[in-house]
Amino acid sequence: MQTGVDKPARFAIMPRMLVNCVAYQNGRKLADIPVEDISEYVSRPDCFVWVALAEPTDAELDLMAEEFGLHELAVEDARRPHQRPKLDEYGDDLFAVLRTVERDAPDEDMAEGQVAVFVGRNYVLSGRHNTRRGFADVRERTEREQDLLRHGSGYVLYALMDAVVDRYFPVLDALEDELERLEESMFRTTPTRASIEAFYALKHDLMVLKHAVAPLMEVAGKLYGGRVPALCTGLGEYFRDVYDHLHRVNSAIEQMREMLQTAISVSLTLINLSESETTKRLAAWGALITIPTLIAGIYGMNFAHMPELGWTYGYPLILGLMAAVDGYLIYRFRKAGWL
Repeated sequence: MQTGVDKPARFAIMPRMLVNCVAYQNGRKLADIPVEDISEYVSRPDCFVWVALAEPTDAELDLMAEEFGLHELAVEDARRPHQRPKLDEYGDDLFAVLRTVERDAPDEDMAEGQVAVFVGRNYVLSGRHNTRRGFADVRERTEREQDLLRHGSGYVLYALMDAVVDRYFPVLDALEDELERLEESMFRTTPTRASIEAFYALKHDLMVLKHAVAPLMEVAGKLYGGRVPALCTGLGEYFRDVYDHLHRVNSAIEQMREMLQTAISVSLTLINLSESETTKRLAAWGALITIPTLIAGIYGMNFAHMPELGWTYGYPLILGLMAAVDGYLIYRFRKAGWL
């Protein structure tokens, strides 16, 4: 970690993206500290510094990398805002990528964001990209839980993961409500192209959530049971709780995907049935028109020798025949459900 008289100048640009820079010792908040004093506090025993950044630039990440001695590969991943959720170990330090999924209204698109978390024995550095909500509430909660905060930076990693996972549930609830609404409308009116598109849009949103949840289950699974990173020792039950929440969300997503596939199949079947009903009606009306046309066509051929043309009651008889045949056809078509 670098020190020197030029530190204030080097960190002059930091307040633009700096959310918090706080020092903790033995589970208790010491103070909000200036960035240039980080080195002093991380050198103290039982002390760690939690720095939170919002939309950091490459240059700002480079400054933090110098201050905390971050691994260059982890810093390179943190610069990319569309990483897959993962957990990497660099010696005793950890680097985690978490995906946020937010949706403020049912008619809005899903907003995907990323939180990159660097965790060392005496520091936590979190940087978020494209997230609508920050984690001020997480910091407040952890500061109230001093007994747990004594676990150090590993507990902060748990708190951030837990907050990200908890924010999946409102999104999942909104998607479930949307599926119920689409299923209800599916039987009230004949499905259309727009309703099929709505089902596929919902399926896309589910996949966005799935891509955030499924890899994070693998991350959480590495943090309890078996060989646990030293920074997370003693926190196994907490990370197992995160895993359980992720498992619930993932199971709900899989169930909704099956229901969506069924709903799409039913919609297509209803559309085919509707088209079949229309075809039947057209065929029935075609028959009702064809029979009178056939009879009228026969007696409109103007042959010289057609005995019926001389009948006194030929005209009303033919009209009656047309009406009788069409009446019979209407009766049979209605009985068959074609009209």
